[in-house]
Amino acid sequence: MERRVRASGHENVSAEHASTFEVTSDDWLTPAGDCILAVEADTVPADLDSEFVEACQSHEATITVTLRADGHEETITGRGHPDLSFENDRSMVGRTSDYVDDRTVMVGADKAAADLDRDLVAALAAGADLECVLRVEA
Repeated sequence: MERRVRASGHENVSAEHASTFEVTSDDWLTPAGDCILAVEADTVPADLDSEFVEACQSHEATITVTLRADGHEETITGRGHPDLSFENDRSMVGRTSDYVDDRTVMVGADKAAADLDRDLVAALAAGADLECVLRVEA
């Protein structure tokens, strides 16, 4: 089961955060937002249907996020958690830790923003469009 999110890169994308990555529906980004990969996302966690959310609410679920921008692609693999609520209406966050809040879409991620391919990050900082594919396998 998969869902697609489209967003836009921004000149302040630095992708330097060591434990999270984020895609937001906000239309702005300050240099302090070092986990944010893209802005103006067309889908937020609260938009995702209950079937997808329920599939993610298992410790056994494998969740992958594939990021594509300007010919570059990166896949991040993590897992689900019973406390994932997908209620946030602004941004989605992948975490290398087990911390969960209403923005969290995966825990135990094998990569954070700082681990991403720097060519992908440079494309996003140059304003490239981002396609973010969320996939869950129970």
